[in-house]
Amino acid sequence: MSAAATPVPAAETIGVDLGGTKMAVGVLAGTEVLHNRRRPSRGLGEGELVEALVEELRAAREARPGAVAIGLGIPATLDQEKGIAVSAVNLTMNELPIRDLVEERVGLPTFVDNDANVAALAENLYGAGRGCKQMVMLTIGTGIGGGLVLNGELYRGATGAGAELGHTVIEVDGPRCQGNCPGRGCVEALASGTALGREARAAAEESPDSALARMLAEGREIDGRAATEAAQAGDPTAIAVFETIGGRLGAALTTFANVFEPQAIVVGGGVMAAGDLLLEPAREVLRKRALPPMNRTPVLAAELGPDAGLIGAAALARTELERRGG
Repeated sequence: MSAAATPVPAAETIGVDLGGTKMAVGVLAGTEVLHNRRRPSRGLGEGELVEALVEELRAAREARPGAVAIGLGIPATLDQEKGIAVSAVNLTMNELPIRDLVEERVGLPTFVDNDANVAALAENLYGAGRGCKQMVMLTIGTGIGGGLVLNGELYRGATGAGAELGHTVIEVDGPRCQGNCPGRGCVEALASGTALGREARAAAEESPDSALARMLAEGREIDGRAATEAAQAGDPTAIAVFETIGGRLGAALTTFANVFEPQAIVVGGGVMAAGDLLLEPAREVLRKRALPPMNRTPVLAAELGPDAGLIGAAALARTELERRGG
């Protein structure tokens, strides 16, 4: 009897999860994180952002010299064929040839995709969406990113800029969206972590007996983290804020369920620290408003946590390198 074959270890690749407030750069083999560093990205100009990214990528390559490729997950619309970040809502990027800049300065094959796309890839391969050939992914943090897996493949649109689900309009004459988005009433403007913080601050000012108001009086920043802390401790005012934000999210999920009929909608990002405080109101709206059978679409919490972007970006590098024949 022949001995069992020894599994071939996954190639090491560098993944970058670049967000509106921080960048994470890691070296991974499959889902195993072998090197991981994070630094702030908020407020950096385009040149400063590129310099910081290159510095972290060189450090990653020095730490793990066997890494064979780089995957970039960035919060921007893309011309994927050309590797250009066309426009970012929450970062300073405008027609930036980021793929070629990184490849030339770091010296490894580089692949680029939207940050929510790579999170969707990670959750589809290894997380809550395992086995789903039709899946919708939302990442909720500073803004709201979207990713689609259709017929088992990431859907990117005509040039790579598609699946910007956070800019689905849920209130036609609603507030201006944030950052560089020209829209009004986008779900990002109404149900992101930024929106959660804004609603929590307003609630703290309007409800002087609430835990949120006490936090405000103590000089605490009233943001999504504070709202989550207060709601998990049972503060009715904070819980009501999550019911508002979750209901708005549910309106968008209803649209996605009706349009795509996915096997699952997976929700990740920093705001998911609130768990069912956010998801249950969203599920309730979906159950009531989506057409049958889409009103039974499962809405699942992402499983890979803060490493989803790194895992997905590294997986992007690995799969695209294989397609190239590298």
